[in-house]
Amino acid sequence: MNLITLTITLTALISLILATLAFWLPTMNPDSEKMSPYECGFDPLGTARLPFSLRFFLVAILFLLFDLEIALLLPLPWGNQLNSPTTTSTWTSAILILLTLGLAYEWFQGGLEWAE
Repeated sequence: MNLITLTITLTALISLILATLAFWLPTMNPDSEKMSPYECGFDPLGTARLPFSLRFFLVAILFLLFDLEIALLLPLPWGNQLNSPTTTSTWTSAILILLTLGLAYEWFQGGLEWAE
């Protein structure tokens, strides 16, 4: 029972220290962008008919695509019920090579550049 009490006390103490540090350490310099409810850089109170940057959304969609693929790869070694670890490594390597080739293709086509 002493070990459980020590663990709970230590966890509570570390949480309290981290919460105190997170409250006192950051500098508060609010500006209009930080106070905005949207983080996209657009004025939320302006007109909805303004043109937007298609490059921004293209890069965001590419990020989501590759991020989703990596998230699907993480549980592969544990969730895959293949006969040998070599087969799992082969499939993982094949998916990673395919993702790398897709990233290289987007890079060479200029899909990751902000300005022309």
